[in-house]
Amino acid sequence: MLYLVPTPIGNLEDITLRALRILKEVDMVLAEDTRTSRKLLDHHGIQARLRAFHAHNEHGVTANLVAAMQGGQSIALISDAGTPGISDPGFLLVRACVQAEVEVVCLPGPTALIPAAVGSGLPCDRFHFEGFLPHKKGRQTRLIFLATLPNTFLLYESPHRLLKCLEQLAEHCGGQRPACVVRELSKVHEQYHRGSLEELITYFRENTDKQRGEIVLVVGGA
Repeated sequence: MLYLVPTPIGNLEDITLRALRILKEVDMVLAEDTRTSRKLLDHHGIQARLRAFHAHNEHGVTANLVAAMQGGQSIALISDAGTPGISDPGFLLVRACVQAEVEVVCLPGPTALIPAAVGSGLPCDRFHFEGFLPHKKGRQTRLIFLATLPNTFLLYESPHRLLKCLEQLAEHCGGQRPACVVRELSKVHEQYHRGSLEELITYFRENTDKQRGEIVLVVGGA
C-alpha cells in the first residue's frame, strides 16, 4: 500500500494523529529531502526508514518501489511541506501504483492553497489553482489565460520573483484587480497583504524585507 501523508507547511503541530501513526507503522518513508523530514520525524519521536524521492530520481526508482509494495511493503510518501503531488513529486508514483493495482490512500492534511484562498477575503466558492508559473517558456501564455478567468486564481511564487510576478499580473489583469499576498502560512510571521495589484506592488517595493518566506498569490477573477 502507498500512503500519501501531508506534512506541516510551517507549524510542526499541524499534523494529524492518523498521519503520525502511519509514519510509525510503514516499512519505509519516501521524503523529498531526508534532512528536512528527519527533523519532523525526530520532533514527533518517530524512528522511520527514510529514502529520498524527488524530481531528480522519481523516474528511476518508481518501478522498484512499486515492486516492493507488490511484495507486501507499505510505503508513505511525504514532501518537505504540504500534500505530496501538489507542486511536489508524487503523481508518477501514484499513477504507477494505480496501474499496478497497488492500493493508494491519501490522508487529508496541510496544503498552502486552501487557507490562502479562504483567508484572502476573495471569493473562494470556485477558484483556479495554477501552482508555479513557468519561468520563461509559456509564462506569457499562462498570464494571458489567467487574466481572463472569471474566478479567483492562486499561484505559488518564490520570494525573489514576487515583485516581478505582481508587475506582470498588473500588466495583464490591470492594476486595480484585487489580490492578496499570503506569506509564511502557519508560521510565526504569517501575514496576509490585501489590496489591489497596484497597491501590493507599491508595498513590496517599499518593504523589501517582506519579500521572504513561502508565498501564495491570490488574485480576484476578471
